[in-house]
Amino acid sequence: MPALITLVVLAILLIASAVRILWEYERGVIFRLGRFVKVKGPGIVLLIPIVDRMVKVSLRTVVMDVPPQDVITLDNVSVQVNAVIYFRVIDPEKAIIKVEDFLFATSQLSQTTLRSIVGQVELDDLLAQREKINKELQQIIDSHSDPWGIKVTLVEIKQIDLPIEMKRAIARQAEAERERRAKVIHAEGEFQAAGQLYEAAKIISDYPVAVQLRFLQTLTEIATENSSTTIFPVPIDLLTPFIKKAEEKKEK
Repeated sequence: MPALITLVVLAILLIASAVRILWEYERGVIFRLGRFVKVKGPGIVLLIPIVDRMVKVSLRTVVMDVPPQDVITLDNVSVQVNAVIYFRVIDPEKAIIKVEDFLFATSQLSQTTLRSIVGQVELDDLLAQREKINKELQQIIDSHSDPWGIKVTLVEIKQIDLPIEMKRAIARQAEAERERRAKVIHAEGEFQAAGQLYEAAKIISDYPVAVQLRFLQTLTEIATENSSTTIFPVPIDLLTPFIKKAEEKKEK
């Protein structure tokens, strides 16, 4: 009787070891006596006890942080750069057979590629053309990880840490650029104003009475805004018509 119970227990254990259940996002790489057989899943997978061995592989996208890397840019500026990489397994067979640990291998490849690419660009390009550098990183890492059955979908530089001296220099540069733009805008405004004054002068030269009207308008504005007494020299041209009329009356 004890022997029968032992046999039943062993049979149950063998059956349990022969049955595997894989989720929709999982695949099982099957080895039989050390040789690759096939990739199975998802669902129920039956194995030959003792003979077969299965390695599970997840097909979901992996989000991996690339640790901060100390890099010297092309223009000899020391920066610290970190990134994040998105990838997934598209060929479970290659991911298990072609590389010992595809997660560790992808992490190391990302770090070395990040140092290499950042070291080939100047600081201004690193700050201004981050999207272009991200795309270049993605293409290089993807091409090198393709033999492992890995597909790199996205690489993003997360943060660029600069030395304090360089931050101050960039701040001074930005301030100088803003001042330059302000001066350019002011000069453009002066140029446009000069053009308008030139056009106004041409009109006034054709119509001298416009000067008198503008003078009277200015007097009206000053009288409205200021309560104090203001003395203005009156142009002789304004009095000429009255003087002529007075002389004509005397002659009559």
